[in-house]
Order: sequence, then structure tokens, then C-alpha cells
Amino acid sequence: MSIFLDTKGKATLGIGICDRCKRKFPLGELKPDRNSPGLRVCKDDNDEFDPYRLPPRQADRLVLPFTRPDVPLAEGDE
Repeated sequence: MSIFLDTKGKATLGIGICDRCKRKFPLGELKPDRNSPGLRVCKDDNDEFDPYRLPPRQADRLVLPFTRPDVPLAEGDE
């Protein structure tokens, strides 16, 4: 027996298939996956956001206000 989805009152009449569980859903219920945006998944199969997939933070610039120069100050100092 076939199962028909009721798409009345939805933004689109299209039907999509979840990339994880392979069940049919109205297109408005399928969302991009948080970790793999190319996948369209239902709300039950949507992953938790993985912060380790973000680009690394920029390193802090630590510069001391009073630094000594790398060259000797006087001609005789070495």
C-alpha cells in the first residue's frame, strides 16, 4: 500500500527524500545538515553541530610594550 504525504498548506508541493533515513518528507521539512551542508535531512537525523570542524582561531599577537632591540646598543657591547 502506498503512503501519500499531505502537502496542503505547505510552501511547496514537492516531496524530498531524507539523505540519511531515506524516508519521504515535504521539501519544507528537510533542512541542510549542520556538519555536511550538502545533505538534506529530516529533523530526527540532523546532527549536533561539531565545533571542531570550524577553522582554527587566529593566534593572539602578544607584543610586549618595552622590548630590547636585537642589536647591541653600543659599539663595544657584544
